Amino acid sequence: MSKVSLEGQVAVVTGAARGVGELLARKLSARGAKVALVGLEPDELKLVSERLHSESDYWHADVTDHEAMARVAQEVKERFGKVDIVVANAGVASGGPFTESDPVAWRRVIEVNLIGSAVTGRAFLPVLMESRGYLLQIASLAALTPAPMMSAYCASKSGVEAYAHSLRAEVGYKGVKVGVGYLSWTDTDMVRGADSDDVMRELRQRLPWPSNKTYPLGPAVDRIVAGIERRSAHVYAQWWLRGMQSLRGYLPGVIATVGQREMRRFEPRLGEVSRGLVGAGGAADDAARRG
Repeated sequence: MSKVSLEGQVAVVTGAARGVGELLARKLSARGAKVALVGLEPDELKLVSERLHSESDYWHADVTDHEAMARVAQEVKERFGKVDIVVANAGVASGGPFTESDPVAWRRVIEVNLIGSAVTGRAFLPVLMESRGYLLQIASLAALTPAPMMSAYCASKSGVEAYAHSLRAEVGYKGVKVGVGYLSWTDTDMVRGADSDDVMRELRQRLPWPSNKTYPLGPAVDRIVAGIERRSAHVYAQWWLRGMQSLRGYLPGVIATVGQREMRRFEPRLGEVSRGLVGAGGAADDAARRG
């Protein structure tokens, strides 16, 4: 598939204050794209914007807020004249047994990851239709395989994958390409936050190779950039995730069998697991909602 030069393209990245979003913004900027940063941490977004190589700006907005995101889409177009690329990257996570989970945190994972992605698409698709642009929805290994203690995150990422696939069929004839990005465990604040919980870290380490590793951020984001340049329908941040597509029909049964064994092993320690949103991004989301 031929590459599209990013020089002079206008790219919007949600969840751009840290992690995948922050590094993606830097790499897109290094390739000549103008970048609009969206997130909940204006001070962090300002710092990211100031470090970029190309023209950029930032918007403080909650991706679950329809009115705020519609305003952002209008202002980004006014600021840069067009929008060519939108990366729906904003996300949060929580862990622990579903029956003992914090219902507010559980719901927030669904709201940010799934509803927030749909709100982002609704806001920006009209301008993407004008430019015949590209929407990349960031999903996860969690969309390909279920995992115990991650019910909200798996549900949200399975949801955004299905949403993006549906959207591709709806808007393709209008010139908009839609892609889904898959990442395994990648070295971000979110993953480090999850790993700070001993039970969650040990449970993950017992997963089969190669899903039990944490992968460096840089190469993962390089693969995402390459997918954006190709307007790819599927973008795999780690090489082996492509092969998981052919196995996904078998995975729920395997996870059910293996997961029961591991849950029995960890049951005496399940009360130790944190119930809230994990990592610095989760803390920022909590702080923003508290006002």
